[in-house]
Amino acid sequence: MVNDGTSAVAPLWAGLIALFNQKLGHQLGQLHPVLYSLPANANAFRDITVGNNDITGQNGPYQAGVGWDACTGLGSPDGVKLLNALITQL
Repeated sequence: MVNDGTSAVAPLWAGLIALFNQKLGHQLGQLHPVLYSLPANANAFRDITVGNNDITGQNGPYQAGVGWDACTGLGSPDGVKLLNALITQL
């Protein structure tokens, strides 16, 4: 069984959002529009700039790069910085 990709990250995000909901005292609700509108200087995500989604040795169709990309999305969330950024946006 492979333990990466969506199968790994979905429960991690669910846990992170549960912690945010608890800290804020209410549910965040529809979060995607807020995440994608956060200012870059919030540093809420660690940008992944190297790598690809290769699983076959063929260099993968999606490459990581600066900013949002199809391979790594917004990057890896920094929980504390993301919560602080969300507090200022909500």
